[in-house]
Amino acid sequence: MNTDSANNNDYRVEYDLLGSKKIPQDVYYGIQTQRAIENFQITGVPISHYPSLITSMAMVKKAAAQANQTLKHLSDTKANAIVQACDEIIAGQWHEYFVVDMIQGGAGTSTNMNANEVIANRALEILGHPRGAYTHLHPNTDVNMSQSTNDVYPTAVRLAIILRHSELALAAQNLKHSLKQKGEEFKDVIKMGRTQLQDAVPMSLGQEFNAYATTIDEDVKLIKGLADLFKEINLGGTAIGTGINADPGYGKLAIDYLANISSVPLVQASDLVEATSDMGAFVLFSSMLKRYSIKLSKICNDLRLLSSGPLAGLNEINLPQMQPGSSIMPGKVNPVIPEAVNQVAFDVIGNDLSISMAAEAGQLQLNVMEPLIVYKVMQSIESLINASTMLSEKCITGITANREKCRDYVNNSVGIVTALNPYIGYENASRIAKTALKSGRRVIDLVLEEGLLDETQLKEILKPENMLNPSALQLK
Repeated sequence: MNTDSANNNDYRVEYDLLGSKKIPQDVYYGIQTQRAIENFQITGVPISHYPSLITSMAMVKKAAAQANQTLKHLSDTKANAIVQACDEIIAGQWHEYFVVDMIQGGAGTSTNMNANEVIANRALEILGHPRGAYTHLHPNTDVNMSQSTNDVYPTAVRLAIILRHSELALAAQNLKHSLKQKGEEFKDVIKMGRTQLQDAVPMSLGQEFNAYATTIDEDVKLIKGLADLFKEINLGGTAIGTGINADPGYGKLAIDYLANISSVPLVQASDLVEATSDMGAFVLFSSMLKRYSIKLSKICNDLRLLSSGPLAGLNEINLPQMQPGSSIMPGKVNPVIPEAVNQVAFDVIGNDLSISMAAEAGQLQLNVMEPLIVYKVMQSIESLINASTMLSEKCITGITANREKCRDYVNNSVGIVTALNPYIGYENASRIAKTALKSGRRVIDLVLEEGLLDETQLKEILKPENMLNPSALQLK
């Protein structure tokens, strides 16, 4: 890959094994990136859309340069320039030149070459040479020394997930706290529990929200733990895991440097051939994201039901009013935040299927579908971070309870007969329930009318604290 000496102010000409191309003079990428731009116009989502991926690529390239410098394969002059360029990218500079599409053929080669070219051209500037003057410092020979896309790309992706997943865990943790706070706020709001959308037995609205907090907390712990799957990397395996073109001491040395740069305790896989092709960690992590999405969606389904109405629905809770709900129906306000989270959940569930299919499609010593896996995992993480934060801040924290409505449902429900069952017997309870349903009269009134319990007994049994904690009431 050389640059034509006949440059002008608008472009430079670069060469590769397929021929030559004009490259805009003001960009840091080169000919292989330009080919990828032209070839892969698919999603419209460039790799720079996920900054942690670009940062991780720069960290890997920096670690590689430092290892090659230590092993005396790369001169101090070149290594120092590469390291400086990488540090600038890690600090957030030059990300706009990482332009290839997230979905690409070549198992990530375009992403790797995009990084090699940006780093090489910035390093050339640092050394006082023009962009494209690759005789002084080359994207492949120098920046990509001792590496292959097949160990660099998987390593960078794993590191990117580790660096980003903590934000997802934090967003889920904050959502759990919001739900827990509502559980405490609503602990004295008695309501009807429901099974199969039918009246069941009394509970508190606080118990309902505490249950949501508990189910989210389970996934917070699992999400944190699953990131450990990605700490085992195949850096040093180069093309297929055999380490061809790399110094025998390079792999572990580069990983030590990368662990120091990233502050992540990375280790080299025990079987580099297996690690180069295996996508099992991505499948398991994606399944966890799917599980979390399903839980979010279930909670949002409940919120939409509980707030339905307001006059012709359950109307047990009020969601914050975020925007007018209709272009034709005045006064209508929709549960837009839960609706949006539902849609995120469906998207993540679809991503999980894509990841499963792509992982299965790997052949022999490499999985060429890894760009799709990377895209879908990163997309799911970002969407879930945003959705969890939105649900917590724009919905959960502003929910209020319609206390009287909740209590009226309890008093008027046939479901409270279950609480009376130990005192009046199953046969009486069944008969009372049937009569209440047919006549529309209250269970309480029918029990008093038949003298099955007196008013004092009924009040004691149906105290909120006794219905919510039946064991506190001694059967007589």
